[in-house]
Amino acid sequence: MKVTGAQALFRSLEGEGVDLAFGIPGGAILPAYDPLIESKVRHVLCRHEQGAGHAAEGYAWATGKVGVAIATSGPGGCNLVTALADAKMDSVPMVAITGQVPTPVVGNDAFQEADITGITMPITKHNFLVKDANELAETIREAFHIARTGRPGPVLVDIPKDVQLQEFTWRWPESVDLPGYRPTTKGNLKQVRSAAKLIMESKRPVLYVGGGVIKADAHEELLKLANDGRLPVTTTLMARGAFPDAHELALGMPGMHGGFTAVTAMQKADLLVALGARFDDRVTGQLSSFAKDAKIVHVDIDPAEIGKNRVADVPIVGDCQDVIAKLHAELRRLQDEAGGVPDRTEWLAQLDEWKRTFPYRYDQPADGPLKPQFCIERLYEHTKGDAIVVAGVGQHQMWASQFWKFNEPRTWVNSGGLGTMGFAVPAALGAKAGRPDRRVIAIDGDGCFQMTSQELATSTAEGIPFVTAIINNAHLGMVRQWQELFYEERYSQVYLSYDVPDYVKLAEAYGCVGLRAEHPDEVDAVIDKALSIEDRSVVIDFRVDSKEMCFPMVPAGASNDDIIVGPEGLQPVNDPEEAPVA
Repeated sequence: MKVTGAQALFRSLEGEGVDLAFGIPGGAILPAYDPLIESKVRHVLCRHEQGAGHAAEGYAWATGKVGVAIATSGPGGCNLVTALADAKMDSVPMVAITGQVPTPVVGNDAFQEADITGITMPITKHNFLVKDANELAETIREAFHIARTGRPGPVLVDIPKDVQLQEFTWRWPESVDLPGYRPTTKGNLKQVRSAAKLIMESKRPVLYVGGGVIKADAHEELLKLANDGRLPVTTTLMARGAFPDAHELALGMPGMHGGFTAVTAMQKADLLVALGARFDDRVTGQLSSFAKDAKIVHVDIDPAEIGKNRVADVPIVGDCQDVIAKLHAELRRLQDEAGGVPDRTEWLAQLDEWKRTFPYRYDQPADGPLKPQFCIERLYEHTKGDAIVVAGVGQHQMWASQFWKFNEPRTWVNSGGLGTMGFAVPAALGAKAGRPDRRVIAIDGDGCFQMTSQELATSTAEGIPFVTAIINNAHLGMVRQWQELFYEERYSQVYLSYDVPDYVKLAEAYGCVGLRAEHPDEVDAVIDKALSIEDRSVVIDFRVDSKEMCFPMVPAGASNDDIIVGPEGLQPVNDPEEAPVA
């Protein structure tokens, strides 16, 4: 049967099980949008390609499937760059499909031409330029295979306009054969045994859990390992929900704005078992002083991450689900031989004491001003935690990760590695589109919100409702905090405004419901109202204290031993030249 390249594209997407794609048409991708009319793939028309990219990410985060974004050539593809870089840093499975100018004029600076495969080479797991429609189905199969296997990530497929129009005989490749791509998924049993032995010998072990555990759907295996080994667990910003916060062995989140217990436990540990984590700078702080007395077991599906920042005593390359299951079995065997779990009573008691002594805290005066932590806590209480929470980047992201209790995976969606402002609204759109059965709440900052708020129009037009809680402090809050602490309170270009735009009116202009809370006694009623509305998106303008800072805090480049628990521990840098490097 004869088909065009454009028809083959959507046949291929359907063959890969794609039910949803986010995008915007344009000249070079126009042929592909014609067969879309008959396709089983639902297309969500976004208002900006960056929004389409983040929506594809949010969909992938929430569902575990590959997200799909579609854009035209030139500026369309370039507008996807931020989302692709974000997906690369956070290992999000995503396929971006871009139109390209016709093959005869490629390289001639044609209208809306950009070398998108060249531009995106460093920020994709792989990319393709399809020069012959006969190769299209095979390329799409390979793209999805690469995106979802090994360490997940974004893949771009660039299709010139004439290739989309080319007719050829349809053929669906039944298998994928990529001789140069063979991810190691099965952990080496000898190394696993060495890791189990180290756990048995340790007196102060900590499981250092990263986003790889969620990507591998290894949360059940992790729970068994922690329970049977009596092993305390830290979950990074990317791993919130991989281990239930309600569990007695949960230590919470480590890192720059992590909890005292998690940060200090890792510093004092004699063994760190890193599972799908990459020892990034936000977790380690000053690398030379990070967990100096700890032996390291490092499990990761990407061999490039092992030993990159910290030498591993036991490196294990493999899928977290496979390795953790093997580690659990081997540890059980050693514990049976030894007559039980090693006595770590003193260590666990110390951790419990730190939990009691150094919880996350803030002060909410009854007469105001309204505190951001209070708003997030009330949202949590009203929903009983039953929601997918999507955050932007900045103070509100940290407060959300601190004060929301995550007890299941894929309920926390955020931009970790790249730290992309504007992520929340489109990612929440994607998460809700992928999981229409779940309530989705975007917790955003006023600075972040203004970068991608136009996707509220998409929400209304496409019938994809979610709640956006704007933590509106009228500033670029995290930048303001750093200027206060490290730049002698010389506030440079961080003031936005409480009133411009009027977020309630803006929400209403987009067909959403706009609500506002300015005082503590207004918060509960506003949240109740927001959660009662299910047929439209809701935007809540929480006008919070602009001076509130995010603690605990480990200044960038400082040792985790120097964690600042609260404002009373501040020792501001007086000389701007001594300010830490971001």
